[in-house]
Amino acid sequence: MSPDKKLELLSPAKNLECGIAAIRHGADAVYIGAPRFGAREAAGNSIGEIEQLAAEARIFGVKTYVALNTILYDNELEEAGRIIRQVYEAGADAVIIQDFGILEMDLPPIALHASTQANNFTVDKIKFLEAIGFKRAVLARELSLEQIGEIAGQTTIELEAFVHGSLCVSLSGQCFMSHTVGGRSANRGACAQPCRKKYDLSDATGKIIVRDKHLLSLKDLNRSNSIRELSDAGVRSFKIEGRLKDINYVKNVTAYYRSELDKVLEEKPEFTAASLGKTTFFFTPDPSKSFQRGSTEYLLRGRKDPVAGMDSPKSLGEEIGEVTRITSDSIQVTGTKQISNNDGLTFVGRNGESTGLKVNKTENGLVYPDRMNGVFAGAKIYRNSDHAFQMALERKSAERKISVTIALSESPDGFTVQVALVAAHEGSPTRDAPTGFSMLMSKVPANDSAKSHENIIRQLAKSGDTPFLVTDIETSGNEQYFFTSQQLNELRRGLLDLLLKELTILPSPRRIKDQTFPFKTINNTIPYPTDAFHFENNISNRLAVKFFRHHGIENPEMAVEKRQVSGRLLVMTTKHCLKYELGFCPKFGGTSPTQFTEPFFLQDGANRFELEFDCRNCMMKVFKM
Repeated sequence: MSPDKKLELLSPAKNLECGIAAIRHGADAVYIGAPRFGAREAAGNSIGEIEQLAAEARIFGVKTYVALNTILYDNELEEAGRIIRQVYEAGADAVIIQDFGILEMDLPPIALHASTQANNFTVDKIKFLEAIGFKRAVLARELSLEQIGEIAGQTTIELEAFVHGSLCVSLSGQCFMSHTVGGRSANRGACAQPCRKKYDLSDATGKIIVRDKHLLSLKDLNRSNSIRELSDAGVRSFKIEGRLKDINYVKNVTAYYRSELDKVLEEKPEFTAASLGKTTFFFTPDPSKSFQRGSTEYLLRGRKDPVAGMDSPKSLGEEIGEVTRITSDSIQVTGTKQISNNDGLTFVGRNGESTGLKVNKTENGLVYPDRMNGVFAGAKIYRNSDHAFQMALERKSAERKISVTIALSESPDGFTVQVALVAAHEGSPTRDAPTGFSMLMSKVPANDSAKSHENIIRQLAKSGDTPFLVTDIETSGNEQYFFTSQQLNELRRGLLDLLLKELTILPSPRRIKDQTFPFKTINNTIPYPTDAFHFENNISNRLAVKFFRHHGIENPEMAVEKRQVSGRLLVMTTKHCLKYELGFCPKFGGTSPTQFTEPFFLQDGANRFELEFDCRNCMMKVFKM
């Protein structure tokens, strides 16, 4: 298990604005897309934006990770290598990658994180990643607490786990459905999300088992109640999904998990925070008020509750109540939560579809929506847009401050002030040495040392809109001298400006352009951990071929995206099992249906998929016919 006891909250950033919001709302690290080659094609960012984010992050000791986690083609290798060098020079702390061909490049000395797209699912795979030089592995979402603990017990690599956000139904990196049906590859950052569409489920005779449902669409992840157990199991970074989510989602969900993680840090002194500063929130975080399709812990504690949201892939929101009365243009909803003008409501219609309403006004206990839209008495009502809550997030919603102490001392020809950082949690990171700032100044005895002391404390404590909060001031007897308020303010401003500069500035070696980096990942010939080697390993360029040959695979098969494919093709491997979801699995108390004949098929217009159930490994495989 990794000896590192720092617990890191890792938040997503669609752009610079979202990244800064994540930092302000308590993130210990932020991940943002590279200009190209990120697994969210629509969330690329310029090198300049990454540089600005990294500078802002360094103030609080927050890490910046750059996602460059698609598979690459030969004509993209040079550009990908150049981008990695640029993000290193811009101050990023790590690059998140999927393509193992990158390890054959001449890389700058930047940490490498193995994306969950690399299919980090087994102990042997994580051991391999550690052995070849990865600093961190982003674990597969499907792993249980027991499996995570087993991995942590046999490795020392940093372990990162998703705790919130959208769930891919397939094992990450093992979904080829979008590419196969529409030419948009998930492994190239362009997934069209065919898993969120409606399907019919039929048996071998054509008999319909389920009609017109979102059979592959999963609820969203929420593991906020399991942070303690995850940290005990060996997870050190807790990742919020959402590089396509808006800024209010980032603010709200980051704030919520910051609060939950702080509880763990207070209760478990063996763990420490991974960054500096304490965040104050001016709203009450509530993840049910941000985008969510319903929530699940997924398989963290094994198979328990259904994980699919078959009625709709849209945001469900928080449950408000039930419709008890209908008029021609209004509804009455029972429940304890107040509904306000401009709220967005949803309900599941009689046709099984999720349908939306916008509240025009509320009056005398009745809700007047923009349209009735088929709402009926007895319908459960959810709110997927809380107007008042969103307005609170639009205002100043958080403030992050680093506690500091200031000491005033006498120098031969004036006075010196020194500032030291105070950890938000015991054992959290601080700087080794205090920062000092001196001014030439005449030494005039004070007529009233008590008033002088009072003025020193008052003026040196004014941290204003800086990222610092002065919590203690040591005068060291210098209240014997008289100071003007202007002199004290100049001392304080000079000191805090210097500290801010020292925290923000990037070490000079990173800014030397066109340097040659001798850094390489660990060079060894450890065999790649697999019994079989097929297209699922996503080899799409000459350097990836070289890597796998180097690690014992003589004839590596190229990725689906690089081959002509015909006939029956495996397009998805998933722990989501429709037999289990529909109550057909005897292993989990279900009843095997005698009225249906296997194999089962999914049908979506012209696309037909055969399902294969690997009950021994509790997997479902989806084949394109």
